[in-house]
Amino acid sequence: MPTDPSYLILVVGPTAVGKTDLCLKLAKKFQTEILSCDSRQFYREMNRGTAKPSAVELAEVPHHFINNLSITDAYDVRKYEEEALGLLGNLFQKHRVVILTGGTGLFADVIVNGMDAIPEVAPEIREEIIQEYQSKGLTWLQGAVEEVDPEFFAQVDRANPQRLMRALEIWRGTGLKFSSFRTKKKNVKRPFEVIKIGLDRPREELYKRIDSRMEQMLAEGLFEEAQGLFEMRGLNALQTLGYTEVFDFLEGKYDKEELIRLLKRNSRRYAKRQLTWFRRDPLIHWFHPSEEREILAFLANQIALNPPINATQL
Repeated sequence: MPTDPSYLILVVGPTAVGKTDLCLKLAKKFQTEILSCDSRQFYREMNRGTAKPSAVELAEVPHHFINNLSITDAYDVRKYEEEALGLLGNLFQKHRVVILTGGTGLFADVIVNGMDAIPEVAPEIREEIIQEYQSKGLTWLQGAVEEVDPEFFAQVDRANPQRLMRALEIWRGTGLKFSSFRTKKKNVKRPFEVIKIGLDRPREELYKRIDSRMEQMLAEGLFEEAQGLFEMRGLNALQTLGYTEVFDFLEGKYDKEELIRLLKRNSRRYAKRQLTWFRRDPLIHWFHPSEEREILAFLANQIALNPPINATQL
């Protein structure tokens, strides 16, 4: 006997665009739960620089994959795929619709399309790259990756040496670009339908929101939080926007005025790379975050709910 299909609503977009607010409204409308695919929000110790939902927002709707890890935990996208799919299997037993949201394109992509089969590389190659990075620095690492794999370099968080080193080790170990493995999608069939929504704003509007958010993060204690994590700055989880800039300031590489400028500039650049990633997917339907009724009407048209959703009630 046929059963009604399950639907995963994927809401993506650049940092500060307004994903959290919309997803809360959608979750309440569909009486469902939210999974985060923002890898920066997994870690309990990182709060001020990751734009997690507030405690009030977390209490309003059940959330998953927020504050579920420590920065000392070993974790990667394959582990996330395994855990998220297991959780979705349970959630779809009680909800017809579940929401997945975040700005980390790779983590969203793996839930929808699966993980490409990336070959193993000899550990001595990675060790060699680590030693080179430690002696030559981040600027060298960035240049090396840009030279061998400009497509990947255009999309990656360039302040994250772990991802950069991964791309370089694949190149040295196989002679192939890391980006080439990420475009050969496995023909996976998930036990749910996926509806993709992208949020965007005019560039000037988005950049003003990014600058304002960064000022708010600093006012709420980003600097002090990063200062408290300084001794652990070599951990993979801390190689991320917002924290690496403060660590460099604490090491005396620039003054506080330059720190604030770099935090805002790098956040805007990160948003641009996020949009570049998501714009590649023709199945994403784009909206301005204020178009709430249009978004719900679109979802109602995609999902055969009984009774149907009334878009005017959002």
